[in-house]
Amino acid sequence: MSLRREIFEQPHVLATLLERERQHVEQLVARLRNLDVQYVLVAARGTSLHAGRYAAHLWGMTIGWPVVLAQPSLFTVYGHPPTLRNALVVGISQSGRSPDIVRVVEEGRRQGCFTLAVTNDPDAPLAHIADDVIPLHAGPEKAVAATKTYTAQLCVIAMLTAAWLEEAERWSQLQALPDWVSAALQVEDNAAHLAIRYRFMERCVMLGRGYDLPTAFEWALKIKELTYVQAEPFSTADFQHGPMALVEPGFPVFAVVSSGPLFRATKGFLARLRNQLAADVTVLSDREEAIEVAHAALRVPPGVSEWLMPLVSIVPAQLFAYHLTCVRGLDTEAPRYLQKVTETL
Repeated sequence: MSLRREIFEQPHVLATLLERERQHVEQLVARLRNLDVQYVLVAARGTSLHAGRYAAHLWGMTIGWPVVLAQPSLFTVYGHPPTLRNALVVGISQSGRSPDIVRVVEEGRRQGCFTLAVTNDPDAPLAHIADDVIPLHAGPEKAVAATKTYTAQLCVIAMLTAAWLEEAERWSQLQALPDWVSAALQVEDNAAHLAIRYRFMERCVMLGRGYDLPTAFEWALKIKELTYVQAEPFSTADFQHGPMALVEPGFPVFAVVSSGPLFRATKGFLARLRNQLAADVTVLSDREEAIEVAHAALRVPPGVSEWLMPLVSIVPAQLFAYHLTCVRGLDTEAPRYLQKVTETL
């Protein structure tokens, strides 16, 4: 099956991307330093949008760039794009062929902004319209559900960060990524067993916050598009502002909770969900303390740097989604109504 094969190709894809694009990324950052970039506008859809969420947290924290997620319909359907003065406009797209993403980048260039394409196809329209393009080097991705192109997109964002900060330690941590992802793949048996537990699930929520939020969103998307379970992602903070009313005894809650400043608060909230509200709690975590408050768990290898955790934590989630699809008797290669390249306006 191509989906499982592509999940397992991720360590090689990341190693190739780091080797082939580091010099290019460093040269690009040197070029960006000469520009008055005040904020970043990210245009993306689907899985790529979750890469944009990662950029929003990482670049806001490390570089100081506010990141805005574009509303493409303003550029296409309504024909009233916002003023983009002093913006870095980044289009993120696996195929590079979605007309609305191309239109946002095209408008950014028309307004005099520097534009960047992050895509797996350097010959796609998105790549041709942008000032620069960083190819993902992921090779053909045949499965409809994106996996290796997603982690490659995250890796590009992380590489741009390391280049901007000029910190050797960050590059060293990036070089460790393929090994961390390889270690994360070792949870497949656990993921397959956990899938059996949830094979009759009809709805659930995925929770995360900070660096864990993109993983929660991407995990929920994989569950929806592959298994047709109504999986809704939330920030653990936002979940407490209304959506928590969904919880009833036995309600499945999947939470991404990794080491970092938010760990204690998140762990405490999960304990409340389990002990007071009787939710069925599964955690995706690198910490035994979090695993102890849950009914079930997917382990993330220890030692992963917080800023790179989204590139590693998503891998057990991908494996769980794959095996849940299998035990539900569904086709992992052909989700209903979907195709590999989605062209929206």
